[in-house]
Amino acid sequence: MKRFKNILVVCDEGIAVDSALHRAINVAKRNEASVTLIDVLEAEPGTLRRLFTALPGVAGDKIEDQILDVHRERLEGLAQAFKDEGIPIQTAVEQGTGFVEVIKRVLSNGHDLVLKGIAENGTTGPFLSLDMHLMRKCPCPVWVIKSGQSVETKHILAAVDPDPDDATRDKLNHTIMELATSLAERDGAKLTVLNVWRVQEETVLSHSRLNISREDAQLIIETERRQSGQRLDLLMADFADKIGNVDVLHVKGIAEDVVPQLVSAEGIDTITMGTVGRTGIPGVFIGNTAETILNRVRCSVLTVKPPNFISPVAAEPIRAKTLS
Repeated sequence: MKRFKNILVVCDEGIAVDSALHRAINVAKRNEASVTLIDVLEAEPGTLRRLFTALPGVAGDKIEDQILDVHRERLEGLAQAFKDEGIPIQTAVEQGTGFVEVIKRVLSNGHDLVLKGIAENGTTGPFLSLDMHLMRKCPCPVWVIKSGQSVETKHILAAVDPDPDDATRDKLNHTIMELATSLAERDGAKLTVLNVWRVQEETVLSHSRLNISREDAQLIIETERRQSGQRLDLLMADFADKIGNVDVLHVKGIAEDVVPQLVSAEGIDTITMGTVGRTGIPGVFIGNTAETILNRVRCSVLTVKPPNFISPVAAEPIRAKTLS
Protein backbone atom coordinates (compact mmCIF):
# COMPACT_ATOMS: atom_id res chain seq x y z
CA MET A 1 0.00 0.00 0.00
CA LYS A 2 2.97 2.33 -0.47
CA ARG A 3 1.27 3.83 -3.51
CA PHE A 4 -1.02 6.17 -1.52
CA LYS A 5 0.51 9.56 -0.73
CA ASN A 6 -2.41 12.00 -0.93
CA ILE A 7 -5.56 10.70 0.76
CA LEU A 8 -9.01 12.30 0.69
CA VAL A 9 -11.46 11.33 3.46
CA VAL A 10 -15.16 12.08 2.98
CA CYS A 11 -16.63 13.23 6.30
CA ASP A 12 -20.21 14.24 5.48
CA GLU A 13 -22.65 14.23 8.37
CA GLY A 14 -24.66 11.02 8.62
CA ILE A 15 -21.63 8.93 7.64
CA ALA A 16 -19.99 6.65 10.19
CA VAL A 17 -16.58 8.31 9.96
CA ASP A 18 -14.69 6.71 12.85
CA SER A 19 -13.57 3.56 11.00
CA ALA A 20 -12.61 5.56 7.91
CA LEU A 21 -10.61 8.05 9.99
CA HIS A 22 -8.77 5.27 11.84
CA ARG A 23 -7.94 3.59 8.52
CA ALA A 24 -6.79 6.91 7.05
CA ILE A 25 -4.42 7.47 9.98
CA ASN A 26 -3.10 3.93 9.61
CA VAL A 27 -2.49 4.22 5.86
CA ALA A 28 -1.06 7.74 6.11
CA LYS A 29 1.47 6.77 8.79
CA ARG A 30 2.66 3.73 6.83
CA ASN A 31 2.93 5.69 3.58
CA GLU A 32 4.08 9.06 4.96
CA ALA A 33 1.04 10.47 3.19
CA SER A 34 -0.88 13.71 3.57
CA VAL A 35 -4.61 13.73 4.26
CA THR A 36 -7.50 16.04 3.43
CA LEU A 37 -10.86 15.85 5.19
CA ILE A 38 -13.78 17.02 3.05
CA ASP A 39 -17.39 17.76 3.95
CA VAL A 40 -19.89 18.68 1.22
CA LEU A 41 -23.10 20.56 1.93
CA GLU A 42 -25.68 19.39 -0.60
CA ALA A 43 -26.66 22.95 -1.51
CA GLU A 44 -25.21 25.23 -4.17
CA PRO A 45 -23.52 28.39 -2.86
CA GLY A 46 -26.16 31.00 -2.10
CA THR A 47 -29.02 28.51 -1.69
CA LEU A 48 -29.02 28.71 2.10
CA ARG A 49 -28.64 32.48 1.95
CA ARG A 50 -31.77 32.80 -0.18
CA LEU A 51 -33.65 30.37 2.07
CA PHE A 52 -32.97 32.28 5.29
CA THR A 53 -33.39 35.71 3.72
CA ALA A 54 -37.06 34.82 3.25
CA LEU A 55 -37.49 34.93 7.05
CA PRO A 56 -38.29 38.40 8.46
CA GLY A 57 -35.39 39.98 10.32
CA VAL A 58 -32.88 37.24 9.37
CA ALA A 59 -29.60 38.04 7.61
CA GLY A 60 -29.40 35.14 5.18
CA ASP A 61 -25.78 35.68 4.20
CA LYS A 62 -24.70 35.68 7.84
CA ILE A 63 -26.62 32.48 8.60
CA GLU A 64 -25.06 30.68 5.62
CA ASP A 65 -21.57 31.72 6.73
CA GLN A 66 -22.30 30.53 10.26
CA ILE A 67 -23.52 27.15 8.97
CA LEU A 68 -20.32 26.77 6.96
CA ASP A 69 -18.29 27.69 10.05
CA VAL A 70 -20.02 24.93 12.03
CA HIS A 71 -18.98 22.39 9.42
CA ARG A 72 -15.42 23.74 9.35
CA GLU A 73 -15.17 23.52 13.14
CA ARG A 74 -16.38 19.91 13.02
CA LEU A 75 -13.67 19.00 10.50
CA GLU A 76 -11.01 20.75 12.54
CA GLY A 77 -12.08 18.67 15.52
CA LEU A 78 -11.76 15.47 13.48
CA ALA A 79 -8.38 16.64 12.18
CA GLN A 80 -6.90 16.81 15.67
CA ALA A 81 -6.19 13.06 15.72
CA PHE A 82 -4.07 13.45 12.56
CA LYS A 83 -2.19 16.41 14.02
CA ASP A 84 -1.46 14.36 17.13
CA GLU A 85 0.18 11.72 14.90
CA GLY A 86 2.20 14.31 12.97
CA ILE A 87 0.29 13.66 9.74
CA PRO A 88 0.00 16.63 7.33
CA ILE A 89 -3.71 17.47 7.38
CA GLN A 90 -6.01 19.84 5.49
CA THR A 91 -9.75 20.45 5.66
CA ALA A 92 -12.24 21.57 3.03
CA VAL A 93 -15.95 22.39 3.21
CA GLU A 94 -17.62 22.58 -0.19
CA GLN A 95 -21.14 23.28 -1.41
CA GLY A 96 -22.79 21.45 -4.28
CA THR A 97 -23.45 17.88 -5.35
CA GLY A 98 -21.51 15.54 -3.08
CA PHE A 99 -19.83 13.21 -5.55
CA VAL A 100 -19.11 16.04 -8.00
CA GLU A 101 -17.29 18.12 -5.41
CA VAL A 102 -15.32 15.11 -4.15
CA ILE A 103 -14.21 14.15 -7.67
CA LYS A 104 -13.34 17.76 -8.53
CA ARG A 105 -11.00 17.79 -5.55
CA VAL A 106 -9.47 14.46 -6.56
CA LEU A 107 -8.78 15.79 -10.04
CA SER A 108 -7.55 19.22 -8.96
CA ASN A 109 -5.44 18.16 -5.96
CA GLY A 110 -4.11 14.85 -7.26
CA HIS A 111 -5.57 12.61 -4.57
CA ASP A 112 -4.71 8.95 -5.09
CA LEU A 113 -7.21 7.40 -2.64
CA VAL A 114 -10.71 8.32 -1.45
CA LEU A 115 -11.78 6.90 1.92
CA LYS A 116 -15.26 7.12 3.41
CA GLY A 117 -17.48 5.33 5.86
CA ILE A 118 -20.77 3.61 5.15
CA ALA A 119 -23.89 5.57 6.12
CA GLU A 120 -24.96 5.15 9.73
CA ASN A 121 -28.58 4.39 8.76
CA GLY A 122 -28.00 1.78 6.07
CA THR A 123 -31.69 0.87 5.81
CA THR A 124 -31.80 1.15 2.02
CA GLY A 125 -28.76 -1.03 1.46
CA PRO A 126 -25.06 -1.09 2.27
CA PHE A 127 -24.07 1.81 0.01
CA LEU A 128 -25.42 5.31 -0.52
CA SER A 129 -25.97 6.99 -3.87
CA LEU A 130 -22.80 8.99 -3.10
CA ASP A 131 -20.82 5.76 -2.72
CA MET A 132 -22.06 4.36 -6.02
CA HIS A 133 -21.39 7.61 -7.87
CA LEU A 134 -17.83 7.68 -6.54
CA MET A 135 -17.26 4.04 -7.44
CA ARG A 136 -18.61 4.71 -10.94
CA LYS A 137 -16.92 8.01 -11.72
CA CYS A 138 -13.96 8.74 -9.42
CA PRO A 139 -10.67 8.10 -11.25
CA CYS A 140 -8.67 7.03 -8.18
CA PRO A 141 -9.36 4.01 -5.92
CA VAL A 142 -12.38 4.41 -3.63
CA TRP A 143 -12.38 2.57 -0.30
CA VAL A 144 -15.71 2.46 1.52
CA ILE A 145 -15.19 1.26 5.10
CA LYS A 146 -17.82 -0.67 7.02
CA SER A 147 -18.67 0.85 10.40
CA GLY A 148 -16.94 -0.82 13.32
CA GLN A 149 -14.33 -2.56 11.19
CA SER A 150 -10.92 -3.11 12.74
CA VAL A 151 -8.15 -0.80 11.59
CA GLU A 152 -6.54 -3.92 10.12
CA THR A 153 -8.25 -6.26 7.68
CA LYS A 154 -8.61 -9.94 8.54
CA HIS A 155 -9.77 -11.58 5.30
CA ILE A 156 -9.53 -9.97 1.87
CA LEU A 157 -11.23 -11.11 -1.32
CA ALA A 158 -9.63 -10.13 -4.63
CA ALA A 159 -12.25 -10.57 -7.35
CA VAL A 160 -10.45 -10.94 -10.68
CA ASP A 161 -11.39 -11.72 -14.27
CA PRO A 162 -8.06 -12.03 -16.08
CA ASP A 163 -7.57 -11.79 -19.84
CA PRO A 164 -3.98 -11.22 -21.04
CA ASP A 165 -5.28 -10.54 -24.56
CA ASP A 166 -7.17 -7.46 -23.31
CA ALA A 167 -4.56 -4.93 -22.18
CA THR A 168 -7.04 -2.76 -20.26
CA ARG A 169 -8.59 -5.67 -18.41
CA ASP A 170 -5.17 -7.20 -17.77
CA LYS A 171 -3.88 -3.99 -16.19
CA LEU A 172 -7.03 -3.65 -14.07
CA ASN A 173 -6.63 -7.18 -12.70
CA HIS A 174 -2.96 -6.55 -11.92
CA THR A 175 -3.95 -3.39 -10.01
CA ILE A 176 -6.54 -5.36 -8.02
CA MET A 177 -3.90 -7.96 -7.14
CA GLU A 178 -1.25 -5.37 -6.27
CA LEU A 179 -3.59 -3.69 -3.80
CA ALA A 180 -4.93 -6.93 -2.35
CA THR A 181 -1.53 -8.57 -1.87
CA SER A 182 0.09 -5.49 -0.35
CA LEU A 183 -2.85 -4.95 2.00
CA ALA A 184 -2.82 -8.62 3.03
CA GLU A 185 0.92 -8.51 3.63
CA ARG A 186 0.74 -5.30 5.65
CA ASP A 187 -2.19 -6.38 7.83
CA GLY A 188 -1.22 -10.05 8.06
CA ALA A 189 -4.63 -10.87 6.58
CA LYS A 190 -5.79 -13.97 4.78
CA LEU A 191 -6.19 -13.43 1.04
CA THR A 192 -8.67 -15.23 -1.19
CA VAL A 193 -8.39 -14.72 -4.96
CA LEU A 194 -11.62 -15.53 -6.77
CA ASN A 195 -12.22 -15.97 -10.49
CA VAL A 196 -15.79 -16.87 -11.45
CA TRP A 197 -16.19 -18.37 -14.91
CA ARG A 198 -19.06 -19.62 -17.03
CA VAL A 199 -19.98 -20.39 -20.61
CA GLN A 200 -22.24 -17.77 -22.11
CA GLU A 201 -25.61 -19.23 -23.12
CA GLU A 202 -24.66 -22.62 -21.72
CA THR A 203 -28.29 -23.56 -21.18
CA VAL A 204 -29.02 -22.98 -24.88
CA LEU A 205 -26.36 -25.43 -26.05
CA SER A 206 -28.75 -28.32 -25.61
CA HIS A 207 -31.50 -26.71 -27.68
CA SER A 208 -32.51 -28.82 -30.68
CA ARG A 209 -32.11 -25.91 -33.11
CA LEU A 210 -28.38 -25.77 -32.42
CA ASN A 211 -27.89 -29.43 -33.28
CA ILE A 212 -25.01 -29.73 -30.80
CA SER A 213 -24.42 -33.13 -29.26
CA ARG A 214 -24.11 -33.53 -25.49
CA GLU A 215 -20.48 -34.52 -25.96
CA ASP A 216 -19.70 -31.40 -28.01
CA ALA A 217 -21.48 -29.21 -25.45
CA GLN A 218 -19.36 -30.72 -22.69
CA LEU A 219 -16.25 -30.14 -24.79
CA ILE A 220 -17.15 -26.44 -25.13
CA ILE A 221 -17.63 -26.14 -21.36
CA GLU A 222 -14.42 -28.03 -20.57
CA THR A 223 -12.45 -25.89 -23.03
CA GLU A 224 -13.68 -22.69 -21.38
CA ARG A 225 -12.87 -24.08 -17.93
CA ARG A 226 -9.33 -24.97 -19.00
CA GLN A 227 -8.66 -21.70 -20.80
CA SER A 228 -10.11 -19.63 -17.96
CA GLY A 229 -7.94 -21.55 -15.49
CA GLN A 230 -4.86 -20.90 -17.60
CA ARG A 231 -5.58 -17.17 -17.63
CA LEU A 232 -5.91 -17.23 -13.84
CA ASP A 233 -2.65 -19.17 -13.50
CA LEU A 234 -0.82 -16.58 -15.62
CA LEU A 235 -2.09 -13.77 -13.39
CA MET A 236 -1.15 -15.59 -10.20
CA ALA A 237 2.32 -16.36 -11.53
CA ASP A 238 3.06 -12.62 -11.58
CA PHE A 239 2.45 -12.47 -7.83
CA ALA A 240 4.05 -15.74 -6.74
CA ASP A 241 6.66 -13.95 -4.62
CA LYS A 242 4.04 -11.79 -2.84
CA ILE A 243 1.52 -14.41 -1.88
CA GLY A 244 1.64 -16.11 1.51
CA ASN A 245 -1.63 -17.02 3.22
CA VAL A 246 -3.76 -17.27 0.09
CA ASP A 247 -6.54 -19.40 -1.36
CA VAL A 248 -7.11 -19.33 -5.13
CA LEU A 249 -10.65 -20.22 -6.18
CA HIS A 250 -11.69 -20.91 -9.77
CA VAL A 251 -15.46 -21.27 -9.51
CA LYS A 252 -18.03 -22.04 -12.18
CA GLY A 253 -21.12 -19.90 -11.72
CA ILE A 254 -22.46 -16.36 -11.84
CA ALA A 255 -20.27 -13.76 -10.11
CA GLU A 256 -23.29 -11.82 -8.84
CA ASP A 257 -24.25 -14.90 -6.81
CA VAL A 258 -20.87 -16.43 -6.00
CA VAL A 259 -19.20 -13.32 -4.56
CA PRO A 260 -21.90 -12.38 -2.00
CA GLN A 261 -22.25 -16.03 -0.95
CA LEU A 262 -18.50 -16.35 -0.41
CA VAL A 263 -18.31 -13.06 1.52
CA SER A 264 -21.04 -14.23 3.87
CA ALA A 265 -19.80 -17.82 4.28
CA GLU A 266 -16.13 -16.94 4.85
CA GLY A 267 -16.54 -13.78 6.94
CA ILE A 268 -14.66 -11.66 4.39
CA ASP A 269 -14.33 -8.08 5.62
CA THR A 270 -12.85 -6.41 2.53
CA ILE A 271 -13.33 -6.89 -1.21
CA THR A 272 -10.91 -5.51 -3.78
CA MET A 273 -12.50 -5.33 -7.21
CA GLY A 274 -12.76 -3.38 -10.44
CA THR A 275 -15.90 -1.40 -11.18
CA VAL A 276 -15.55 -0.77 -14.91
CA GLY A 277 -16.96 -3.68 -16.87
CA ARG A 278 -16.92 -2.13 -20.32
CA THR A 279 -14.57 0.51 -21.63
CA GLY A 280 -14.65 2.80 -24.63
CA ILE A 281 -18.43 3.22 -24.45
CA PRO A 282 -19.59 6.73 -23.49
CA GLY A 283 -21.70 6.79 -20.33
CA VAL A 284 -20.72 3.31 -19.15
CA PHE A 285 -18.77 3.73 -15.93
CA ILE A 286 -19.61 0.57 -14.03
CA GLY A 287 -20.26 -2.99 -15.12
CA ASN A 288 -23.60 -4.62 -14.39
CA THR A 289 -21.82 -7.44 -12.54
CA ALA A 290 -19.97 -5.02 -10.26
CA GLU A 291 -23.10 -2.99 -9.59
CA THR A 292 -25.09 -6.08 -8.62
CA ILE A 293 -22.33 -7.36 -6.34
CA LEU A 294 -22.00 -4.00 -4.58
CA ASN A 295 -25.73 -3.98 -3.88
CA ARG A 296 -25.56 -7.44 -2.28
CA VAL A 297 -22.53 -7.33 0.02
CA ARG A 298 -22.18 -5.76 3.46
CA CYS A 299 -18.45 -5.42 3.95
CA SER A 300 -15.78 -2.86 3.15
CA VAL A 301 -15.03 -2.48 -0.55
CA LEU A 302 -11.92 -1.11 -2.26
CA THR A 303 -12.72 -0.39 -5.90
CA VAL A 304 -10.32 0.47 -8.71
CA LYS A 305 -10.53 1.46 -12.36
CA PRO A 306 -8.24 0.86 -15.35
CA PRO A 307 -5.42 3.35 -15.96
CA ASN A 308 -7.09 4.90 -19.03
CA PHE A 309 -10.33 5.71 -17.22
CA ILE A 310 -11.53 9.30 -17.71
CA SER A 311 -14.02 10.68 -15.23
CA PRO A 312 -17.08 12.49 -16.62
CA VAL A 313 -16.58 15.12 -13.91
CA ALA A 314 -14.31 18.00 -14.92
CA ALA A 315 -11.65 19.40 -12.61
CA GLU A 316 -11.54 22.97 -11.42
CA PRO A 317 -8.94 24.83 -9.33
CA ILE A 318 -9.64 24.54 -5.61
CA ARG A 319 -7.65 25.16 -2.47
CA ALA A 320 -7.70 23.52 0.92
CA LYS A 321 -7.25 25.15 4.30
CA THR A 322 -4.07 23.99 6.02
CA LEU A 323 -4.26 23.51 9.76
CA SER A 324 -1.31 24.58 11.84
